[in-house]
Amino acid sequence: MYYSGKKIDDLCPTAGKCGGCQLQNMDYDRQLKFKQAKVVKLLGKYVHVSPIIGMDNPYHYRNKVSAAFGTTRSGMIISGVYQSNTHTIVKTDRCMIEDEISDEIILSIRYLIRSFKLTVYNEHTQKGFLRHVLVRRGFKTGEIMVVLVTSTPLFPSKNRFLEELLKAHPNITTVVQNINNKFTSMVLGDSEKILYGSGYIEDELCGCKFRISSKSFYQINPVQTEKLYNLAVDFAELNGSETVIDAYCGVGTIGITVSKHAAAVVGTELNSDAVRDAKTNAKINKIDNIRFYAEDAGEFMEKLAENGEKADVVFTDPPRAGCSGKFLKALVKLSPKKIVYISCDPETQARDIRFLTENGYKVKKCQPVDMFPHTKHVETVVLLTK
Repeated sequence: MYYSGKKIDDLCPTAGKCGGCQLQNMDYDRQLKFKQAKVVKLLGKYVHVSPIIGMDNPYHYRNKVSAAFGTTRSGMIISGVYQSNTHTIVKTDRCMIEDEISDEIILSIRYLIRSFKLTVYNEHTQKGFLRHVLVRRGFKTGEIMVVLVTSTPLFPSKNRFLEELLKAHPNITTVVQNINNKFTSMVLGDSEKILYGSGYIEDELCGCKFRISSKSFYQINPVQTEKLYNLAVDFAELNGSETVIDAYCGVGTIGITVSKHAAAVVGTELNSDAVRDAKTNAKINKIDNIRFYAEDAGEFMEKLAENGEKADVVFTDPPRAGCSGKFLKALVKLSPKKIVYISCDPETQARDIRFLTENGYKVKKCQPVDMFPHTKHVETVVLLTK
C-alpha cells in the first residue's frame, strides 16, 4: 500500500498493528473525501455542507503523547500504544501523528529506565514502578511537560534520573510524578508531585494564553483548533452586545476566545478541575466579562430557563456522546437566537439536530474540519437559528 509515493510501512512501522490510524491506507485527499461524504450523509438533508478544511501538513499534529510501558516475554522493556480494544502494548518508537520531540523524550525515558534498573508495571501481577509516560508540548510556546505515572510514590534514584533526563532534553520545562496505584485502565491517578519546574505549561490559542496541567483537557491538534474556533466565532456573527453561554466549556477555550466579541459569557462544565483551570485562564488573559460554574450543563440550563433568564447565543461542544436530553430540552426552553454546535461525532450531532429542528430551529451552515488526519474522526461546526 502506498501513500503519496511512499509505502505506508515506511511512514508507520506499526501500520496494521495498533489500529489507531484507521484511514492510513488512503492518501490524504481520499481521506478528506471520505470524511466529507460521511458528514453529507448525516447532515446534508438539513443544509449544504461546505467543503472540509484539511491540514497543509497532516503529520505529527498531536501535542499530547501518551505511552504505556511494559515488558516482552523475554523481559525486554518496551513502550508504545495499546492495540485497539486490547491492553496489548504495540512497541512504538515513532508515530506519524504524534509530536516528534515528545516521541524522542519517551525513547530517552525508556533507555533511562533500563539504565537505572527500574521496573515497569505488570497489569497481571500489579507490580512494577513505571506505568505510563505522558508528554504535553505547547506548539506556540515550546514549553514541555513530562508526566511520569508510577505505581508508588517512592522513586529510586529520582534526582539522578531527572538530571540525566534534563541533560538529554534541556527543553523540558516541568516534570510531574503522578501516582496511580489502582487496578484501572485510567492512565492518571489522583495524587501528584512536582519534581521539576512549575507543574504546568502554557500555550497560545486564538491570541489567548492557556495554562495546561497534567489533567487539563486541551485540544490535541492546536493548528486545526484555531481554524475551528475562528469558524465558530464567525458563525455567531457577534456584535459585542450579546450574552453568550459556553456549554460543556472544559478549561474555557471557546468561552475565552468568544469573550472578546461579546458583552458577557457564562461557561458551565461538570468537571471541577477543568472549571478551576478555566477561571485561572480567564485571569491570565485579564478577561472580566466571563463566569464559570462547575455544574452539569443540562441542569444549569434548566435553572436558567426556569428563572426566565435569556441568552442570545449558545455555544455547545459536548463529548462524543452528544448533548443530553435534559440539555436539549432546556436549550429549547431558553430559546437563544443562535446555537453554534461544535461536534466531534457527526452521528450524535445529527441526532441532536433532529430534535432541535423539530422544536423551532433551522440549520443555516455546516463546516467539517479534519482535526485528526489518518483516523476516522471528523469535527463539524453547525449554526442553527430560530
